[in-house]
Amino acid sequence: MAELGYHRFAARGGDIGAGVSVWLARLFPDVVRGIHLNFIPGSYRPPTSADTAPVTLQEQAYLDHVAQWSAQEGAYAALQGTKPQTLSFSLTDSPVGLAAWMTKKFRSWTDCHGDLESVIPLDDLLTDISLYWFGGSLTGSLRLYKENRLRPLVFKQGERVKPPLGVSVFPREIAMSPRSWVERVFDVQRWTEMPAGGHFAALEKPDLLAAEMRAFFRPFRKLT
Repeated sequence: MAELGYHRFAARGGDIGAGVSVWLARLFPDVVRGIHLNFIPGSYRPPTSADTAPVTLQEQAYLDHVAQWSAQEGAYAALQGTKPQTLSFSLTDSPVGLAAWMTKKFRSWTDCHGDLESVIPLDDLLTDISLYWFGGSLTGSLRLYKENRLRPLVFKQGERVKPPLGVSVFPREIAMSPRSWVERVFDVQRWTEMPAGGHFAALEKPDLLAAEMRAFFRPFRKLT
């Protein structure tokens, strides 16, 4: 961004994009004005492993949800994080196999109540699958999980990410850390419970997400 002439900027993301945004804020706090997320990287564990504070009922409910979700939905991450190349041979050999692998995630992680096309049009879904199939980017997208596993985003006890944070909590997000945990590391200035949407919020509810982004970032325009 600096090479493009932007000396102050903001970042926003979900999923891997959330991780990129957090790393930017963590490494360049004097450049990043703020970040907006709809997913908290590393949300499957408390941000400070050495913290001995008692777990609240809300935090325990989150831990129970994560354990259940991991048992039912987490096999993909274990495979992609340990043996990505093996999976890559299969998915790059069969467009039907790739479509099945990806569509399962869309159906399970969106706020669609079993009717995927009610939230993501078929053409959009096929376009997304085609980007991986024709773009030759599948292997790299799987390898990313192993690299993240080797260097996870873990915060040190007492560490703070300085740029302000805004969070949009969509009800069908796969896992979202309790605000009490997020505030241990981040300067949370906006936390909004959204009425609908899931993990792919930018695709499912773009208008709702865009409105939240504008509301969070608008005050920063006045800063010099």
